[in-house]
Amino acid sequence: MRMHSDDTLDATFAALAHPVRRSILARLAQGKATVNDLAEPFEMSLPAVSKHIRVLEEAGLIQRERDAQFRPCTLDTGPIEAVANWTEKYRHIWESRFDVMGRLLDDMKDKSP
Repeated sequence: MRMHSDDTLDATFAALAHPVRRSILARLAQGKATVNDLAEPFEMSLPAVSKHIRVLEEAGLIQRERDAQFRPCTLDTGPIEAVANWTEKYRHIWESRFDVMGRLLDDMKDKSP
Protein backbone atom coordinates (compact mmCIF):
# COMPACT_ATOMS: atom_id res chain seq x y z
CA MET A 1 0.00 0.00 0.00
CA ARG A 2 1.43 3.37 -1.04
CA MET A 3 1.08 6.34 1.26
CA HIS A 4 -0.52 9.53 -0.01
CA SER A 5 2.17 12.02 -1.01
CA ASP A 6 1.48 14.33 1.97
CA ASP A 7 1.67 11.34 4.31
CA THR A 8 4.94 10.30 2.66
CA LEU A 9 6.42 13.77 3.14
CA ASP A 10 5.24 13.91 6.76
CA ALA A 11 6.76 10.50 7.54
CA THR A 12 10.00 11.40 5.74
CA PHE A 13 10.44 14.74 7.52
CA ALA A 14 9.63 13.11 10.87
CA ALA A 15 12.19 10.37 10.23
CA LEU A 16 14.82 12.90 9.15
CA ALA A 17 14.25 15.01 12.26
CA HIS A 18 16.61 12.91 14.39
CA PRO A 19 20.40 13.14 13.90
CA VAL A 20 20.93 9.41 14.55
CA ARG A 21 18.53 8.54 11.74
CA ARG A 22 20.24 11.00 9.40
CA SER A 23 23.58 9.38 10.27
CA ILE A 24 22.15 5.94 9.55
CA LEU A 25 20.95 7.13 6.15
CA ALA A 26 24.35 8.67 5.42
CA ARG A 27 25.97 5.32 6.19
CA LEU A 28 23.47 3.46 3.99
CA ALA A 29 24.22 5.87 1.13
CA GLN A 30 27.60 4.10 1.01
CA GLY A 31 25.97 0.66 0.63
CA LYS A 32 24.01 -1.97 2.49
CA ALA A 33 24.77 -2.65 6.15
CA THR A 34 23.58 -4.85 8.98
CA VAL A 35 21.96 -3.46 12.10
CA ASN A 36 25.18 -4.19 14.00
CA ASP A 37 27.17 -2.22 11.40
CA LEU A 38 24.74 0.68 11.71
CA ALA A 39 24.80 0.59 15.52
CA GLU A 40 28.61 0.57 15.79
CA PRO A 41 29.29 4.34 15.84
CA PHE A 42 26.59 5.13 18.41
CA GLU A 43 26.82 4.97 22.17
CA MET A 44 23.38 3.45 22.58
CA SER A 45 21.90 0.01 22.93
CA LEU A 46 21.17 -2.19 19.94
CA PRO A 47 17.41 -2.04 20.69
CA ALA A 48 17.57 1.78 20.64
CA VAL A 49 19.27 1.75 17.23
CA SER A 50 16.73 -0.82 16.05
CA LYS A 51 13.93 1.60 16.97
CA HIS A 52 15.53 4.27 14.80
CA ILE A 53 15.86 1.77 11.97
CA ARG A 54 12.20 0.84 12.36
CA VAL A 55 11.19 4.52 12.03
CA LEU A 56 13.26 4.79 8.85
CA GLU A 57 11.76 1.57 7.52
CA GLU A 58 8.19 2.69 8.27
CA ALA A 59 8.89 5.97 6.46
CA GLY A 60 10.05 3.98 3.44
CA LEU A 61 13.60 5.34 3.64
CA ILE A 62 15.22 1.95 4.11
CA GLN A 63 14.43 -1.63 3.22
CA ARG A 64 15.55 -4.80 4.90
CA GLU A 65 16.62 -7.76 2.81
CA ARG A 66 16.96 -11.40 3.73
CA ASP A 67 20.49 -12.75 3.28
CA ALA A 68 20.74 -16.08 5.10
CA GLN A 69 20.57 -15.25 8.82
CA PHE A 70 21.33 -11.56 8.20
CA ARG A 71 18.85 -8.82 7.35
CA PRO A 72 20.96 -6.09 5.77
CA CYS A 73 19.44 -2.65 5.35
CA THR A 74 19.55 -0.69 2.12
CA LEU A 75 18.67 2.92 1.36
CA ASP A 76 15.50 3.62 -0.61
CA THR A 77 15.88 7.05 -2.19
CA GLY A 78 12.22 7.38 -3.25
CA PRO A 79 11.06 9.36 -0.21
CA ILE A 80 14.15 11.61 -0.35
CA GLU A 81 13.43 12.28 -4.02
CA ALA A 82 9.85 13.21 -3.04
CA VAL A 83 11.26 15.75 -0.55
CA ALA A 84 13.61 17.11 -3.20
CA ASN A 85 10.73 17.46 -5.67
CA TRP A 86 8.58 19.17 -3.05
CA THR A 87 11.32 21.65 -2.09
CA GLU A 88 12.09 22.32 -5.76
CA LYS A 89 8.64 23.95 -6.10
CA TYR A 90 9.79 26.60 -3.63
CA ARG A 91 13.29 27.19 -5.00
CA HIS A 92 12.33 30.40 -6.79
CA ILE A 93 11.11 31.89 -3.49
CA TRP A 94 14.36 31.17 -1.66
CA GLU A 95 16.53 32.25 -4.56
CA SER A 96 14.73 35.59 -4.84
CA ARG A 97 15.09 36.11 -1.07
CA PHE A 98 18.79 35.33 -1.24
CA ASP A 99 19.13 37.76 -4.15
CA VAL A 100 17.45 40.49 -2.08
CA MET A 101 19.66 39.68 0.90
CA GLY A 102 22.74 39.80 -1.33
CA ARG A 103 21.79 43.24 -2.62
CA LEU A 104 21.18 44.47 0.93
CA LEU A 105 24.58 43.20 2.04
CA ASP A 106 26.22 44.84 -0.96
CA ASP A 107 24.48 48.13 -0.12
CA MET A 108 25.66 47.86 3.50
CA LYS A 109 29.24 47.26 2.35
CA ASP A 110 29.07 50.27 0.02
CA LYS A 111 27.80 52.50 2.86
CA SER A 112 30.29 51.36 5.47
CA PRO A 113 33.22 53.74 6.20
